[in-house]
Amino acid sequence: MAETSHPSSPTEAPVDLLVVGGGVNGCGIARDAVGRGFSVALLERGDLAGATSSASTKLIHGGLRYLENYEFRLVREALAEREVMLRIAPHIVWPMRFVLPHRPEMRPRWMIRAGLFLYDQLARRVSLPGHEAIDCRTHPYGGPLSPAIAHAFAYSDCWVEDSRLVLLNARDAAKRGARIMTRTAFVGAERGPDGWTVTAERSDGTRLTLRARALVNAAGPWVLDSLGRSGTKPRGRIRLIKGSHIVVPALHDGAQAYLLQNDDRRVVFVIPYEGRFSLIGTTDTPHEGDARDATASEEEVAYLCAAVGRQFRQAPRPEDVVWRFSGVRPLYDDGSENASAVTRDYVLEMDAAGGAPLLSVLGGKITTYRRLAEEALEKLAGALGRHPGLSWTATATLPGGALGAGGLPAFEAEAARRHPWMPAGLLRRLVRTHGSDLDTMLDGARAMEDLGAPLGGGLTERELAWMRREEWATTADDVLWRRSKLGLHMSAEDRAALAARFAAG
Repeated sequence: MAETSHPSSPTEAPVDLLVVGGGVNGCGIARDAVGRGFSVALLERGDLAGATSSASTKLIHGGLRYLENYEFRLVREALAEREVMLRIAPHIVWPMRFVLPHRPEMRPRWMIRAGLFLYDQLARRVSLPGHEAIDCRTHPYGGPLSPAIAHAFAYSDCWVEDSRLVLLNARDAAKRGARIMTRTAFVGAERGPDGWTVTAERSDGTRLTLRARALVNAAGPWVLDSLGRSGTKPRGRIRLIKGSHIVVPALHDGAQAYLLQNDDRRVVFVIPYEGRFSLIGTTDTPHEGDARDATASEEEVAYLCAAVGRQFRQAPRPEDVVWRFSGVRPLYDDGSENASAVTRDYVLEMDAAGGAPLLSVLGGKITTYRRLAEEALEKLAGALGRHPGLSWTATATLPGGALGAGGLPAFEAEAARRHPWMPAGLLRRLVRTHGSDLDTMLDGARAMEDLGAPLGGGLTERELAWMRREEWATTADDVLWRRSKLGLHMSAEDRAALAARFAAG
């Protein structure tokens, strides 16, 4: 790891770019920039992907419902990114088939068919099959659905381990020379004719000073707050929209997901999750106050359960919920009255009036983070009077993504041949967590005993050490809910024991 979470001196060497925010956009910009030859530092107040970027619906998708709002450019860009993500991170991004039940009272079948045809045509598909109409009375996909639903459509999008996507961008940035500083908060900045002087504060209260030629404000829900503390006034506005999700015991067999049209014309996903659960989401409600205080309310839980219950044979109940999470999306305010209709597109706001450039990221979605970073670097290079260099992130694999020509299935088969001593379920999880870094993480282990004591849920001392050393994990929650989702598979006692281990240092 190039540099861990805490710089060693109170005043750091100057950098070209200082990025504020360790979510997907901030880490994506840091990775892209350092790969083009810019010197980069990144500040994150908490953990990487500690807020919005780990609370998504975990999809790499074009956004089928955005077609109704005529956001064709956004949908086209997002659809093209599916193929890019399957290439550069095949261990954490994989295809998924989605079933869209037809409800005549919502939208006519011809309209859905036309929309799916357009969805298939807006971007070139290489890895994903097109849409099809299915008869729910005979097709296996119809099994979990209410007998009243006779027809449905199936189409393709992709699933992503969202928090690991952020982490892998940060790891690659660090490997290429960026300074990634977690648990280090942005306090304020002073602008000069030749650059910024930034004050930051570590979690132990120590303050440090950093200097940068340009500042990137990728603070997500706190983007306007960060702007205020840098002494500038934003031109654009954002709307904070809370999206809540619940996890319940699996509602259906099979690898397919479901996209349900709800009575209020919003959509709710039901996605197979972590082998034995279903992930249900999301809501779209305005959020007031600090995004750190967002929680999934009882009303939202009831809303999601009712939405699924209207179309599934097996209706989830609030008491079935084993985990709930909520994230606040900082959407660019386009004036829409309906929270669900607010654009998911992004706006990059450049302010170079005072000399040193400030780029602020407003809005966006996880699917288009890489394209956002490319556009950001074009703007930043121009403001700094530098050539932006060549775009490179569309073909360079993220850490763990070098699986070979056979892709994930062939890599999994070869891993099973090399490690016959490992239980199949554990090996599958490790492959989909670490990819081609698997053997480096295992560090020569030839038996389960070599991995150290089991810590619950399949976590071992060897993997925990890797997460602490290579992935900036400093708390139990970092491991259980962001580096993995092993919190769902551990007992309360196991989780408490892991927390105690971190507390002991």
